[in-house]
Amino acid sequence: MYVFGVNWTERLGRLVLCAGLALLPVAAQAAEEDPWEGFNRAIFRFNDTLDTYALKPLAQGYQTVTPDFIEDGVHNVFGNLGDVGNLANDLLQGKFHDAGVDTGRVIFNTTFGLLGFFDVATQMGLQRNDEDFGQTLGVWGLGNGPYIVLPLLGPSTVRDATGKIPDAYLEPYPYMGHVPTRNLTRGVDVIDTRASLLSAEKLISGDKYLFVRNAYLQNREFRMRDGEVEDDF
Repeated sequence: MYVFGVNWTERLGRLVLCAGLALLPVAAQAAEEDPWEGFNRAIFRFNDTLDTYALKPLAQGYQTVTPDFIEDGVHNVFGNLGDVGNLANDLLQGKFHDAGVDTGRVIFNTTFGLLGFFDVATQMGLQRNDEDFGQTLGVWGLGNGPYIVLPLLGPSTVRDATGKIPDAYLEPYPYMGHVPTRNLTRGVDVIDTRASLLSAEKLISGDKYLFVRNAYLQNREFRMRDGEVEDDF
């Protein structure tokens, strides 16, 4: 179709072709990172349904009835427990300065912070690190592997899923002999974590599966490189 001497049909065809070529690297990268997308989407739908009808309402109810200072205190307690895992992975990664910081955090928050209910370490300038064995494996040179969505546990990669096993032994739950106490503590931990994400989910737009996948992969890269890459999320 010619308008003012310009073949717009040909020009439009070139634009479509250029757009398609531009998307090829994106599609190739997605296929490489998420070769099991069909399976992952099925698990994602299962997790999302469980979250929508069970976990999210519990987290919203918990946030509604719990005073802010109690909610913050509970969150700090679980953060203090998590600092033990941070410390172990600091050492495994050779980050001895960070290991010293996390050692100080555990000592000060456990004692002066009343078992971590008050985060006095942060107020003292000891900023929390965020390390896990998945990141440690990455520092040791192991690649991410394919993206995978785990039942109940959510987004991961083959490397990070493997790292969850030793990380589990750095948590207190395997060493709690009283089963009801262990289950109650773990349940509160899960609800507290979900409540802390309620405000963040407002950022989700478009295809929820793709948004969560891309956010997870980019955030993991950001954390493994200690903030040396851009993280839009």
